[in-house]
Amino acid sequence: MQNALICLFLLVFLLAGSLLAAGPEIDSVLVKKSARKMFLLSQGQTIKEYQVAFGAKPKGHKLREGDERTPEGRYRLDYKKENSTFFRAIHISYPNEEDKSRAKAAKENPGGQIMIHGQPNSLGWLSWITQWFNWTDGCIAVSNSDMAEIWELVKAGTPIEIQP
Repeated sequence: MQNALICLFLLVFLLAGSLLAAGPEIDSVLVKKSARKMFLLSQGQTIKEYQVAFGAKPKGHKLREGDERTPEGRYRLDYKKENSTFFRAIHISYPNEEDKSRAKAAKENPGGQIMIHGQPNSLGWLSWITQWFNWTDGCIAVSNSDMAEIWELVKAGTPIEIQP
């Protein structure tokens, strides 16, 4: 009987510890391009902060496919892609209706496939260099270790705001 009580106590203790370790739920993501930072937020409070790299031409909003700019505005992280050419990827819902209208008026293709992702597969060891430069085609890049953490913390459907 005493062993059963000890086992029950240990089980409750372990379960309580794992619930506390889970931390607050991430309910939004904020990216500040000028600071090269991404913030995971819960009820407006910063829970995690990451250094990021952008498209090769980071200033300004993405206007068309191939302009190497990262979009600015409000979007959703609408799905996760584990089998990517990069270490994991979370898709950003660019282009939205406003982006499509702007591109249509300019007779341009707005582009797409904008993601938060890690380093190119098999080149993760280079992130100590690559994260100092803007090298993507318009995506938001993080180190592989940061991407592994983001992958676990951020659910599909989470809103993201990308600011200049």
